Amino acid sequence: MIRINYVEPIRDRSKVEDIAATLRKQSERNYIMFILGIYSGLRVSDILRLKVKDVKNRDYINIREKKTRKQRVFPINNLVKRELKKYCEDMDLNSYLIKSRQGCNKPLSRETAYLIIRRAGEENGIVNLGTHSMRKTFGYHFYMQYKDIVTLQKIFNHSDPSVTLHYIGVEQGYINSKIKNFKI
Repeated sequence: MIRINYVEPIRDRSKVEDIAATLRKQSERNYIMFILGIYSGLRVSDILRLKVKDVKNRDYINIREKKTRKQRVFPINNLVKRELKKYCEDMDLNSYLIKSRQGCNKPLSRETAYLIIRRAGEENGIVNLGTHSMRKTFGYHFYMQYKDIVTLQKIFNHSDPSVTLHYIGVEQGYINSKIKNFKI
């Protein structure tokens, strides 16, 4: 079993693009897994359970989250929708979206997904990267774009805004910048 350590969001947009390009060179499957993660905020366990019928020709994804058992319905980002349309074009509706190469119609394992993301990070000079980085990257950039921690807290189903800020790694950087620029 692979030991999965604490991971960080990808804060630099150009690194997000570099990792996406690296994954796309490896395979369209790996690329789709990544963009779905960074544009939805889904946990990798939920991404890996998606079937083609859950996303093909859809505007929304409707899932029951594995961890919380709560129903979640959310729109598919336009970029992701375009990429999914091409990716799913010739796929069977009952196929897993992120299919393993092992066996017949099995989803990719969490461990393999972790290795794929970690290696793509290492190729691009980021060492603390894992599957949870996709969710954290979504949260970090959502927060930086909208500064709406309450909505992000609801998306992530966190109990308190401080939990969400800590989760996306904004807390310490925010504190540091405030101290650095503080004047009496």
